[in-house]
Amino acid sequence: MDQNEFEAALRRDGFGEIVIVERPPNGHLDVHTHLFEARALILAGEIRLHCDGEEERSFKVGEIFHLATAQPHAETYGPDGVRYVVGRR
Repeated sequence: MDQNEFEAALRRDGFGEIVIVERPPNGHLDVHTHLFEARALILAGEIRLHCDGEEERSFKVGEIFHLATAQPHAETYGPDGVRYVVGRR
């Protein structure tokens, strides 16, 4: 799925806010939550997510991740950082 198809699917599924997020190489965010549901398509780099009660998962170019509203998670970014398009609702 390319970026245009992904964004069209987000709109169809009711994700009203669509943004591009970029994170630095080898960066991280400690455990946190968001006040929105998020669905994202990786455009460049890699992100590793450790969600509460689950094993850490890695997402690379072309892969999609989903986070529920208020789902606790930590993020770690690969050596090239990460860039992704994300829908929020």
